[in-house]
Amino acid sequence: MIIIAGTVDVDPDRRDEALAASLEHQTATRAREGCIHYVWSADPLVPGRIYVYEKWASAEALTGHFESPHFTGMRDTIAARGICGLDVEKIRGTLSEPVYDPQGRPRADFFTEG
Repeated sequence: MIIIAGTVDVDPDRRDEALAASLEHQTATRAREGCIHYVWSADPLVPGRIYVYEKWASAEALTGHFESPHFTGMRDTIAARGICGLDVEKIRGTLSEPVYDPQGRPRADFFTEG
């Protein structure tokens, strides 16, 4: 599993326009094989900030996304609205589990490890 997470800052006056213009690319990307989650959304507290969250089943699925016209379309759509900051990382994960344990308590530790 690969997670892409971070922020993209654009001209605050154009953020909503950028997100609206990106809907076609977001919709098409969500339909790609291996795409588990793909969300670009506005930060309600920081003007111009867009949060990026993607979850991919494999490196191959992510590579396919990077080679797709919707990746370049999304990049160009957002860039046309004046990118002024970018902090996006990829994270490879081999262990995941629910935040809440069987008793309904939120846990920061990995409680299902053997």
